[in-house]
Amino acid sequence: MLQKLQPSTVISLAQTVSSHCHSHHQIVISLSGQSEFNIDGVTSLIYPGLGCLVMANCDHTFVGVGDNELLVINLPPGFSHNNEMEQRITQLFSHSGYFNLDNQSQQLIQLLAFEMKANPDDQLLQQACTMTLLCILQRHFKIAHGVNSSQRIDIDIIDNFIQRNINHKISVSQLAAIVFLSESQFYALFKAQTAFTPQRYILQKRLQLAKQLLQESKLTLADIAQICGFAGQSSFSQAFRRLCGISPARYQRQL
Repeated sequence: MLQKLQPSTVISLAQTVSSHCHSHHQIVISLSGQSEFNIDGVTSLIYPGLGCLVMANCDHTFVGVGDNELLVINLPPGFSHNNEMEQRITQLFSHSGYFNLDNQSQQLIQLLAFEMKANPDDQLLQQACTMTLLCILQRHFKIAHGVNSSQRIDIDIIDNFIQRNINHKISVSQLAAIVFLSESQFYALFKAQTAFTPQRYILQKRLQLAKQLLQESKLTLADIAQICGFAGQSSFSQAFRRLCGISPARYQRQL
């Protein structure tokens, strides 16, 4: 049964929440649109440039958000008889989690997905594309296997995630997942590296955007609060006054 599983396929998720687990590892990469996944209790939006690794027998929930297209790579037991490739797969799947892709990797993966869609019956091509994809991912991932004094978080990855999700609630567990760290490891490393807690860092990013919008737009405070991911105008005004020493309305009048 497992050996008949399609190693790779391009799918679209329905806008209905589904959940399951399976006995094989799986890589999911967004090609277009948005989807939402919950893996091991961590929820994240998946959009182009993002993907997730799902370990075998890991419960996960997923739903499409509007039109979407995903590249799904299934890796059943015995998928590869190549020792080196088996080692790459083992390195990739130390644990489930989310990941970012750089622009070069995104372009290569889009091309691979196009070839897979155009030639669904060419099993040799499907396997070759899958192997190439695994090599790309293995090269660009920096999976954390433990905390040490020289370990550093790629803040660019964190900033990119915050920027693209700033109008949503962002949790520490989400940020930890995209850099393959446990929540406690991420918290300790992040604070040591930036001198801020993750929550304070996210709040500062929201307020930076709010200041920009106050300066450059004629949006209402309620609209700005929503765009910047605050629960409402009241919580936005309180946070702004607490960190900036002035109300957003007064700040805007002084510009």
